[in-house]
Amino acid sequence: MNNIKSFASFLAAAYIVFFSVSICESADVIVVGDTNLRPVIEIISGIRERLGSPIKIYSPSGVKGRLRDIVENEDASVVVALGSEALGEALKLPSSIAVIYDLVIVPPEIDRPNTTGVYMATPVKEYIDIVNSYLPQIKRIAVVGSRDLMRILDGTASPQVAAYNVRSSFEFVNAVKQVDSVGAILLLPDVRLLTDTTVEEVFLSAFRKNIPILGISEKHVKYGALMSITFNPVNVGRQIAEKASKALNGIDMGTLPPSPSREFDIYININTAKKMGIHISQELLRKVKRVYP
Repeated sequence: MNNIKSFASFLAAAYIVFFSVSICESADVIVVGDTNLRPVIEIISGIRERLGSPIKIYSPSGVKGRLRDIVENEDASVVVALGSEALGEALKLPSSIAVIYDLVIVPPEIDRPNTTGVYMATPVKEYIDIVNSYLPQIKRIAVVGSRDLMRILDGTASPQVAAYNVRSSFEFVNAVKQVDSVGAILLLPDVRLLTDTTVEEVFLSAFRKNIPILGISEKHVKYGALMSITFNPVNVGRQIAEKASKALNGIDMGTLPPSPSREFDIYININTAKKMGIHISQELLRKVKRVYP
């Protein structure tokens, strides 16, 4: 029944995306994103929920090399770029056009004015808060990731964190193998480090020591991580809409720093918790979006 409801909600969101703007109506805001991807559909539904101005949706392939002309024809003043391909096209626009990005893991280095965004990576603080509130058995967390991500996600802010800066997949695996006397290992979302091979090695090494992994995705929880905390796409859409409203009122997006999601989805692997002797309270389960297996 839950799956049926979820599918129905997805279809409703898709209907809103494709049919709520007349073909003849111009748009203040253009959204560039692949609507074959569920997060894109959900982000757009959040934008529409919060933004009062008309928008139009274009695919990244559909705007390649012609986004500037599309913006001029629509008389739009804001472009929302969902994903790196869309962002690459949007960055070519004149600085008079506000650009707001999302579906990038962390804020990219951009020198273009009038640009900001919302990024996907979850700050370390969100994990610390959940652990402190609901998982008192976990006293200390080893955070493993690149120095840049450690800085962006504030990986060393808490006194209960032991930070391991790594630069390669080899260092990543070795760091996890050296970790001991901690309650959990938190991975940071560095795609250069988290290859399928290294993730498998890291999980096996941690499981042998009976140390739970705090992952970065629902997939990690399916694989055996104790918990992952991920960005909430609909809420991100609302955040983008708020930024777009400010841009339409003349505020330079370059004055607004990139930000993470304000709301997050939690995934828990209950079997991992049982095997490692970690109690998951009903209070925490009420906050969880999905429990595995």
